[in-house]
Order: sequence, then C-alpha cells, then structure tokens
Amino acid sequence: MESEAFEDIEKGADALRTVKDLAAGAAGGIAQVLLGQPFDIVKVRLQTTTQYSGAAECAKQIFKNEGPSAFYKGTLTPLIGIGACVSVQFGAFHEARRRLEALNQKKYADGALSYGQYYMAGSFAGVTNSVLSGPIEHIRIRLQAQPHGAGRLYDGPIDCIRKLSAHNGAMRGLYRGQAVTILREAQAYGSWFMAFEYMMNQDAKRNNINREDISAVKVATYGGLAGEALWLSSYPFDVIKSKMQTDGFGANQKFTSMRDCFAKTYAVEGFGGFWKGIGPTLLRAMPVSAGTFVVVELAMKALA
Repeated sequence: MESEAFEDIEKGADALRTVKDLAAGAAGGIAQVLLGQPFDIVKVRLQTTTQYSGAAECAKQIFKNEGPSAFYKGTLTPLIGIGACVSVQFGAFHEARRRLEALNQKKYADGALSYGQYYMAGSFAGVTNSVLSGPIEHIRIRLQAQPHGAGRLYDGPIDCIRKLSAHNGAMRGLYRGQAVTILREAQAYGSWFMAFEYMMNQDAKRNNINREDISAVKVATYGGLAGEALWLSSYPFDVIKSKMQTDGFGANQKFTSMRDCFAKTYAVEGFGGFWKGIGPTLLRAMPVSAGTFVVVELAMKALA
C-alpha cells in the first residue's frame, strides 16, 4: 500500500512539473512572437523573393508600400500557435531530460546529462514541436509572402487554411514541407538547448553558484547566444522550408520534394542561396531567444 501511495505521489509530482514546464514555455512563446515578428517577415521575403537588394531595403519597402502594421502581418496565427509550440518545446525537453537523468542515475550518482544528451533532449523537443510548427509556420509564411493590395491571395488565417486544405487535402496541403521542418526542428532545438545548458552550467561551475542564482542579464545573454547557435546550425533547412511553403500548386509547383528543392536552389543560387536572409535572422535571434529564456526562467521561478 505504501509503495502504491508513493508511486501516486511521484506521478502527481511529475504531472505538476510538466504543467509548469508547459505554462512557462507558453509565456516564453508569446514573448518570442512579439519580439521577433518584424524581423521574421523580412527574413521570409528575402528567402522567397529576389526583389530586394538586402534586409534594409526590404524593411524600407515594406514600410513604404504596406505601412508599419505590415511588420505584424500574419501575427495572430503565430501568437496563438507559437505560444503552444514553445510550450511543447520546453515541456518535451524537460521530460526527455528527466528520462535521461533517470537512466544516468542507474550508472552514476548525480545522473547529470552529457552535452550530447542535452542535444538529444533538444532534438526530441524539436521533433515533437514540428507537429504543431509545420502547419502554423506554413500559414504564417503564406500570409507574410503574399502580394500587397489587389494581389492578395488570402483574407486571413482561416481563409489560408481553407485554401491550402483544398489542395491535395488538409494534411498534404497544410503539412507541405514537413520532412524538412522535422530536420530543421531537430537540429535547431538540439543546438539551442545544448548551447544554453552549456553556458549556464559553465557559469554556475565557474562562479561556484546554483543555476537559480545566475542573474537575469546573464540568462538573457546566454539565451541570445543560444539563439545564434540555433540559426547558424539549421538555417539552410529553414530556407528550403520557406521555399517549399511558398511554392505554387499543380502546374505552378516548382519543387516536387525537399531533395528537389535543395538541388534546384543550389543550381540557380549556389551555396549562398542557402543563407539568404541570414542577417535579419541573426539580428532577430539575439533579442527573441534572450527574451524567451528570461521569461521562461522567471515563470519557472514563479511557479516553483
């Protein structure tokens, strides 16, 4: 009886930890969207068109032709969806981390993870997250890349979902580019969480303090640098994802698969084609990732 009661308590504690991880991640996701959306629309335009000479020119033309509100075009979908995505990312990461720690404890006392295991846990979080992020980002990218004014293709997120679902069914329409999305998410979030954990652990070790005592300024700095690592390690996958998710349908479709998109991008644009838009992406990554980790860390402390 005592063992059963103990198991019930353990299960309840695990469930509570998961709820806290999800809630903290959701708060971080909202901060991520609000901070990063203006940079993201510039990135998508640079990735999917050739009409701009660079990031500054792109931002200038968007402001001039579409107004300041255009920088938050397609925000409703990610504001709801990315909050859910980041919630899943942190929930899945911490669940995988706890499982790996439990396995490690069978071998040695403290159960501390290697950085390879942090990467594995982050990759698991990314793959889990891709179920949500694939269609959410597809809708956002369609709305961000569509022509302004009379040439608009979609009236909003719901209209975009309806029209995408009309092509090859809801799953194939909404989940176009899912294979490369999974690869991007696994690489990106494996690198993101591993880099952040490395910097936080090294700081705690160097200064002989607990992680909880690391200042918010340092958390922001390490979070921002982890964001740079995320994009530098995964950006070519993101370019291919954007190209596939703005591609036409039927006779207007340029790319038949992820592999075909890689091959055609290299043939037309060379190696540099896989890095178009990296400038605004890295500018965006620092404040967005810093804000995400600070908000998550504060939320975790508040929920403790």
